[in-house]
Amino acid sequence: MDIKILGSGCRKCITLEDHARKGAAELGLQPSIETIHDPVAIAGYGVMRTPALVIDERVVVAGRVPAADEVRSLLSSGSAP
Repeated sequence: MDIKILGSGCRKCITLEDHARKGAAELGLQPSIETIHDPVAIAGYGVMRTPALVIDERVVVAGRVPAADEVRSLLSSGSAP
């Protein structure tokens, strides 16, 4: 599993990364987790508002920090809505 956190590195981005790491650990997953701060790379995902969570190259959340249980659910399904 490949997880990317898209954003500027702000507090919300850090919180989203923390939720992703904790959720993955709780599920026993060992994903590759990468943070992307480059605005051009972020725009390449079609994301206009950050933070954003990308699971296996699919944007599953953008423009908000989902609750930890929502992130865990997204990770357990492999991607989401």
